[in-house]
Amino acid sequence: MKPVQLLNFAAVLVFGLLVGHQCSKPEPRKPAATPTAAASVAVPKTTQTSQSIDALRRGADLGTEPEALPLARVENTDIKRDRAYPMQPPTIPHAIDGYQVDQNANRCMLCHGQANSAQFQAPPVSVTHYMDRDSQVLAEVSPRRYFCVQCHVVQTDAKPLVANRFTGVDDLLATPTTAKE
Repeated sequence: MKPVQLLNFAAVLVFGLLVGHQCSKPEPRKPAATPTAAASVAVPKTTQTSQSIDALRRGADLGTEPEALPLARVENTDIKRDRAYPMQPPTIPHAIDGYQVDQNANRCMLCHGQANSAQFQAPPVSVTHYMDRDSQVLAEVSPRRYFCVQCHVVQTDAKPLVANRFTGVDDLLATPTTAKE
């Protein structure tokens, strides 16, 4: 490096250290407001816009914590649900409490593995779960597809938080369309 370049580099380095040091300093805490000071500050009322920010709040004011919904009950009906969107992983139609799915064992594969699915009358795991990222077929479930509950969830009786207007391709093809002229 030339001396001028070295000098410019050193100047930029020192400047960066100084600016970084200034940015890393925590801001001093402001003292808590006294009741008289707090009363003089006008707090705007919550509007419909602020309430619609989060569907999970269910209309609760943003300044309060809404009461939690009760936990949904697991449906144990073994009835397959329709998919809510294309490529959605199927939901699990039975309880999986106590299933061991970790690096040592995968309880799901006892019934859903290719070898046992007919015996347990369970849908076998898709062949895509036996492929690596280069589409090479493996003898065992691919490590990236091993943890089932990473994508599949248990069906519950929970009511949807937001409306879903998804229409599947089969429904779209079955609906007659009018020709535009």
